[in-house]
Amino acid sequence: MAIILTEKAASQIKKQLEKRGKGIGLKLGVKKSGCSGYAYALEYADQLQEDETVFEEHGVKLIVKQEDLPYIDGMELDYRREGINEAFRFNNPNVKATCGCGESFSV
Repeated sequence: MAIILTEKAASQIKKQLEKRGKGIGLKLGVKKSGCSGYAYALEYADQLQEDETVFEEHGVKLIVKQEDLPYIDGMELDYRREGINEAFRFNNPNVKATCGCGESFSV
């Protein structure tokens, strides 16, 4: 199981954690949502739970619950700026379909 974190995504996570003033990393998961079935969930991680796996790249920890790994295994987390918009991008090889608004996906 692997998740790739680009340098741009790692840099953004570092900035957000520094601005927040605490945290060990960023939690990445999936939740049932939207018209296609699942949506990505991001939140700060202040501590590590027993059922979580840590991926570390570029000095940043990305924390994932073990039950979410099959949905995001092999995914690349990137951060892009396009015009005035900037956001994390989820390049997930497991996605079979997405909804029209791009908020949810199915595997």
